[in-house]
Amino acid sequence: MIIRTDRICFLMKVLVINGSPRKKGNVARMLAAVREEAEERGFDVTCLSVSDLKVAPCTGCMVCRSRLSCVLPEDDAQRVLGLIEACDVLVVGAPCYWGNMPGQLKVLFDRIVYGMMGESASGIPKPLHKGKKAILVAACTTPFPFNILFGQSQGVVRALKEILKWSGFKVVAAVQQGGTKKRPVTERKLRSCRRALRKI
Repeated sequence: MIIRTDRICFLMKVLVINGSPRKKGNVARMLAAVREEAEERGFDVTCLSVSDLKVAPCTGCMVCRSRLSCVLPEDDAQRVLGLIEACDVLVVGAPCYWGNMPGQLKVLFDRIVYGMMGESASGIPKPLHKGKKAILVAACTTPFPFNILFGQSQGVVRALKEILKWSGFKVVAAVQQGGTKKRPVTERKLRSCRRALRKI
């Protein structure tokens, strides 16, 4: 979709990040529904899978906070940060691992914190992505409503919202699917994923 503002035209850029190691699993299907809706609307869509990335874990040296770049050798973390900086809409999907996102996805966000959130001289967080929107999808084996009540898929959403809130993203939708141990993601839930994209 081409957006026109003051005679300047630009193509809405959507970045879809699959935080699941299963490329054909429930999270992948939910993200595919969002991607298909975005493509039908003419958005410029880029998709990536965290399991394909080579990202070394953060060492906690904190140098990136003043240097505004990571001291570790360049890997896929910097490339993903560039894609996040260029996108208008960020879509992140993850399964529930111990009530949270998978470690590979958390490592990625740890490594790029300097490009997501700055800070004032007194240490107050400063979001670097104000005005951008985000959509979250999560799946877990715990059946509904316990996936919400016990903080399973809800834990994934909560953790991702925390990261994105402090980065300046407005989360416009979060779609959660519980009970995937006994049945895969439902068509109804896939329709919810498509509708989520329409909220941007």
